[in-house]
Amino acid sequence: MAKTSTPKKSLRNAYAGARKADPRPITGKEKPAELLAHAFSAYVGRQERTAFELMSKSMEQDASIFMTLSGAMTPAGLHQSCLIPLVEKGIISALTTTGANLYHDAHRIIGHAIREVNPNAGDLQYRLARIIRIYDLGFWEEALLDTDRLFSAIIRGPEFQKKMTTPEFHYLLGKAVYGIEKQLGVKQPSLLSTCYKHAVPIWVGAVQDGSIFLNVVKLKRLLGAEFKFELDINDDVYSMAAMQHFCRHQGSKKLAIWILGGGVPKNYTLQGEPLLDQILNVPTSGFDIDVQFCVDPVDNGALSSCPAGEGHTWGKVSVEAVETGSMYVHCDVTAVFPWLTHALLSEPKNKRKPMRLMDKMNDAIAFLDADVKKRSKQLMKTLDWSVEEAEPSTPEDAGKHGAYVR
Repeated sequence: MAKTSTPKKSLRNAYAGARKADPRPITGKEKPAELLAHAFSAYVGRQERTAFELMSKSMEQDASIFMTLSGAMTPAGLHQSCLIPLVEKGIISALTTTGANLYHDAHRIIGHAIREVNPNAGDLQYRLARIIRIYDLGFWEEALLDTDRLFSAIIRGPEFQKKMTTPEFHYLLGKAVYGIEKQLGVKQPSLLSTCYKHAVPIWVGAVQDGSIFLNVVKLKRLLGAEFKFELDINDDVYSMAAMQHFCRHQGSKKLAIWILGGGVPKNYTLQGEPLLDQILNVPTSGFDIDVQFCVDPVDNGALSSCPAGEGHTWGKVSVEAVETGSMYVHCDVTAVFPWLTHALLSEPKNKRKPMRLMDKMNDAIAFLDADVKKRSKQLMKTLDWSVEEAEPSTPEDAGKHGAYVR
């Protein structure tokens, strides 16, 4: 018999030390973390267990946790069940979402209910009844019209009549909504007001793709030069990179990203790292922990579903994240995340004071400005290009295109 090769021995040794799939009978007395530890040993269940372990690791390492949220999650109430408690416990440090999530959240605070509807009842009939449908949720058309009036009134305020970033914009919106909630005696606060209260910055990468900004368009056309509100998308992108750089060097030192869905919020947050390293030549290592909940297949080329390994090739996540700190959970966020939030919050150790990163935004920008200034001479050399550089035409030229690791 031929001798066993070294790779086979290595594989057998690794297998011998692997965790056993050996669930215990469920008694109904287990704590959520205990149940996750032994009853979720395979397939999506194992992905879910690993995600929980990485979420817990984010807390153990006191990482700055950047949460991204896409899809119609506030109509579904995911912010009420999960995100707001996580913000209040100091777990979420920064948020990137869509304008739609912030807009639809406001329906409830001004008295409009979102109700469960039959998704097969007929959209022509729903339109005649002026009921807006989001799959199996519905609300009166008046909810939209009243919410438009709410945001139009708020954004006309004097504090909005200047140029600003989306975190500044949403901080001011949150402050205004917080005051309205207090006046109305609202029992369940909005995501905007909660993030304002705890100084959690909110970025929206495609702010023009949402009804809050549609009302900005209306105000500009109606009020003309009197309306001076403007978004600075250049500073907005820079502020994301600045906050990540600041957290890495002046804050918690570790970075985690928890991705609910995919879409623009995912990339808008992750692109802070290549902006630093690739564009500004400021060395960075990428997020240390990467957890995503999404139903998309990973092989369709879409960013929404790309795994951490693919992200690592862009410098978005670290080597450690790829090897031991990443999990893509193939599931509907609404089916899994409430359970994981319950498990996380049921552990007494998983709480901390809010990092209040919005209060540190100016310091973060100044910190990155200083690093960019140090590199300005070298960066100036990246501003020019000539057609002769387009493609390598000789073996010598091709050598210049070789891959390198900084």
